[in-house]
Formats: sequence, C-alpha cells, structure tokens
Amino acid sequence: MQKGKPQWWDEAVDHLSGDPLLGSTVELYSEEYLSGRGEIFQTLVRSIVGQQISVKAADTIHGRLERLCEEINVESIASCTLEDLASCGLSLKKSQYIRGIATSEVPLLPEGFEEMDDDSIAKHLVQFKGVGPWTAEMMLIFSLMRPDVLSLGDLGVERGIQGLVPGAVTKKEMFEVAESWRPYRSAACWFLWRSLDPVPVEY
Repeated sequence: MQKGKPQWWDEAVDHLSGDPLLGSTVELYSEEYLSGRGEIFQTLVRSIVGQQISVKAADTIHGRLERLCEEINVESIASCTLEDLASCGLSLKKSQYIRGIATSEVPLLPEGFEEMDDDSIAKHLVQFKGVGPWTAEMMLIFSLMRPDVLSLGDLGVERGIQGLVPGAVTKKEMFEVAESWRPYRSAACWFLWRSLDPVPVEY
C-alpha cells in the first residue's frame, strides 16, 4: 500500500494527455495527482462515511471522527461504542458497519493480495457488511493504488463521462468511452472527479 503519488502516475498522465476527450482536462490539472493514504482501513472508513452524502458533509463527519479517535485505525474504532460513532454524525448503520469491520476476525486484506487481480480483491472486500462495489473500488484506487479501476458506480465518474460524451447514457456506453483510457482508468476517474470538484477527491 502506497502513500502519496502513485509510482505509475507520470506514465498515466502521458497516456491520457493525448486522449481526444480527456486530454484537455489532464493538461489543466497536470501538476496535481491522486494521493494515496497508504492505510487501507482509513480509506475504508472515509469511503463508508462518504456513501450517499455530499463531499462537504463527509468531510465534516470525518473530521469529527478524527477528533474523537485522534487517529483512525482498527484499534481506535473498535474501542468506540456505536453511540460514540453516531455522535459524529454517522447513521446507525454506518456506525455498525465501521465498528463491525474493526472488530472482525477476518483480515481486511487476504494473504497474498499483492498477487491478486482487482476483481478478486473486490470480491473479498464486499463480503464485509457496508462494503459494496463502489467502496471496494475506492479502496483499490486510493489505498492499493491499482492503476486501472473504472468506477462506473460513482456519480462523479458518470457525470464526467457524460460531460465529455453526452450520448453515453448506459453503463455499456460509458464503459466503451473509457476503453481508450486503459491501462490507467483509475487516473482517468481522478481527472473526471477533479474536473467537477474544486478540490482533489481523497478517500
């Protein structure tokens, strides 16, 4: 798991800057980059917090969690009660999800995950309550730094693609638009998010 700029980022920028659809966006934000947190549990918590709420609301709740726990990790979350977590603005379900994963005996990442493909890791992650395909994709992008994850379940990615190609309405059509972005679709997602948000997205 990596922190900061992905090792493959410069290659991704070179590849995507020549794309007729995405190239101008890449050039506009070429000095910025996707930044990884390194610790997968922190990415998991931020992703669950951010499910189905605005970025601003998620940042507020996450800030309260940080003040409550000092450092967000398995131990600090496991020591919190559901009431503690809910006091930060989390719903009861999200509180249960986060604490349930923190206290689970099943490791968040399986042994040998470095050699596993993205789909296999995602399949392992979604067995945890509260982790759906979108959350697994955020973990693959922002913690494991996998370069070719296309999150078509993300509203921002959908809006970004439709902004480039208004006729791309279905998942199949959007998938086809993104084919030329392989093998750096994670970077493409980041640039789509960046084009829509005033600050870089982080999970």
